[in-house]
Amino acid sequence: MNHHLTGAITLAGILIFGGVLQGCSTTVDRIETDEVVDLSGAWNDTDSRLVSEEMIADVLSRPWITDFVNKEGNPPAVIVGEIRNLSHEHINVNTFVGDMERELINSGKVEFVASSDERGEIREERKEQELHSTEATRNAMGQEIGADFMLKGSINSILDTEGKKQVRYYQIDLTLISMADNRKVWVGQKKIKKMVKQAGLRW
Repeated sequence: MNHHLTGAITLAGILIFGGVLQGCSTTVDRIETDEVVDLSGAWNDTDSRLVSEEMIADVLSRPWITDFVNKEGNPPAVIVGEIRNLSHEHINVNTFVGDMERELINSGKVEFVASSDERGEIREERKEQELHSTEATRNAMGQEIGADFMLKGSINSILDTEGKKQVRYYQIDLTLISMADNRKVWVGQKKIKKMVKQAGLRW
């Protein structure tokens, strides 16, 4: 075979192979962190942020907080307890809890108490200070603020699938409970419904 022809065929093969590789390459586009992006229809960061913003705004607008301030003369101390994931999918509950904690703290309307895990770590640090820090700089034990209210709840979901269409329904239920007498002073609920259409939908 002609060397020029062989070279041309080889060059064409390299170009085609290179094009195939280029077609399979991954591209990444940076987007704003608050931009709404739904790729699969599953629970995502946008759901977590919007639900926490709406539900915390609702709980802070209810009479329980005014009643407490009028009675005690100071803002209530709140802690976020267990948020149970009862949905059909894996949900990073810690992210949702973090979003709610941020909204509570930044509101300036309540005092926020550290979680049990965080309190354990802080107590260990106080013990270390008792042994190794000067008296003027150490923080004494037994000075913690107790929580007046605990916020807890659950995330549930329902799937309704027909052919290549699916409706994803999420229901978030939160309850604020008085630590003094176990009274439920607020009950909130948020619902999310998504229609998912895919050409090759498989579950």
